[in-house]
Amino acid sequence: MSAVIVVHGGVMAKPEELDQAFLDGVKAAACDGFEVLKRGGSPLDAVEAAVRAMEDNSVFNAGHGAVLNAEGEVEMDALIMDGKTLSSGAVCSVTDIANPVSLARAVMEKTDHVILTSRGATQFAESIGITTVPTGSLVTECERKKWKKHKSYATVLNEEYNTQWAHDTVGAVAVDSVGNVACATSTGGIRNKMAGRVGDAPIIGCGGYADNISGAVACTGHGESILKVTLARRILLHVEQGKSVAESSQLALQYMADRVHGAGGCVVVSPSGQWAATITTKRMVWAAVDHDGLWYGLDPNERFNEQLTL
Repeated sequence: MSAVIVVHGGVMAKPEELDQAFLDGVKAAACDGFEVLKRGGSPLDAVEAAVRAMEDNSVFNAGHGAVLNAEGEVEMDALIMDGKTLSSGAVCSVTDIANPVSLARAVMEKTDHVILTSRGATQFAESIGITTVPTGSLVTECERKKWKKHKSYATVLNEEYNTQWAHDTVGAVAVDSVGNVACATSTGGIRNKMAGRVGDAPIIGCGGYADNISGAVACTGHGESILKVTLARRILLHVEQGKSVAESSQLALQYMADRVHGAGGCVVVSPSGQWAATITTKRMVWAAVDHDGLWYGLDPNERFNEQLTL
């Protein structure tokens, strides 16, 4: 079996001038993660590398492209999980960390806890030598302009995204050649959210989950809806019942639509290397690398392929 990595850069509701930048970003992130797998790195290393690449790319709502909350501040969340051991780490409401996914991994590996928040997460980062950065360095000029234009959370949901459930998150899932899986997520949340709001991204079983028994998932969409149905774990429950990752994704997303009127998307990989990128929103930018090369898409049912030297 060959290794596989699948990444997403979040759901979006309408075409815009940054479409190509989003596609280029997820393709580069997927290739970065796959290079880690090629060199013998673990799926955990691969998803961290892929998510870090998107946190460093200001077109994505994570790390250096994070959106601003109602008070004009950055608050970021991240999660990472190892399917081999079910070890996981997460951070919430961090304001001054360039790569929250790496801090989440440090929580997993260097503490007895699973989630650290806000000031405590920053104190922990400083105690282990992770450099904090000025919060302003994580905010683009484009984001400042959008924040000033849309002064209410409702305006962001209804006007800018043109749908009640649009949201941005980045995520990655990976499997190695022997069936070990991992997932990671990172997000700046929703523009003009209340200070202190935490969505699905850092919550195990909701924004992401990884278990060598069934697979790994990274979700995106309306965080409150995803939380209510524990979307990532729900997807893998269908896989455990013998369904394909594609069918499992569709069933769980449809349940969320029917039960709480929420929409979203996900990337999923199984221990056997089966993978899927599924959405019920208008669009989700994603990319994958497997033995057949680089795959990517943006609109529903869209799947393009580029050959790579693997």
